[in-house]
Amino acid sequence: MTKHILIVDDQPDLLTLMRMLLEDQQYQVSVLQDGTGTLEHVRAHQPDLIILDLKLANMSGLDVLHTLKAHSATADVPVIVYTAAIIEAEAVEALVTREPRHYAGVSVLQKPFDLDVLLDRVNMMLGTAEGLSRE
Repeated sequence: MTKHILIVDDQPDLLTLMRMLLEDQQYQVSVLQDGTGTLEHVRAHQPDLIILDLKLANMSGLDVLHTLKAHSATADVPVIVYTAAIIEAEAVEALVTREPRHYAGVSVLQKPFDLDVLLDRVNMMLGTAEGLSRE
């Protein structure tokens, strides 16, 4: 069965690039260009994985993550968060460390990252490949 991935990012070029990469790997991909409505989208479409930028124009990606993990219908969906801001990345890593049960299934990537690293992380989190590298 094809795995469904939701990408949330406000940069159209990056959305297109990630979508093409993942669709080339036979993933079903949907995209949102802002955090508004992410919870509703996840509830309605039940993706197997979310790729979430922490820097969104209208809503913090960290707020989106908190919202997803606070609702039982979306709490178990794995999430790859990414950011260029070291402080934000460290904040998410601290949350995962401090509350591992609540933030289970959250992985952090620091921008810039190689697309192969992203693909390895996606495959690892979805259990679709073995022996993949981690950043």
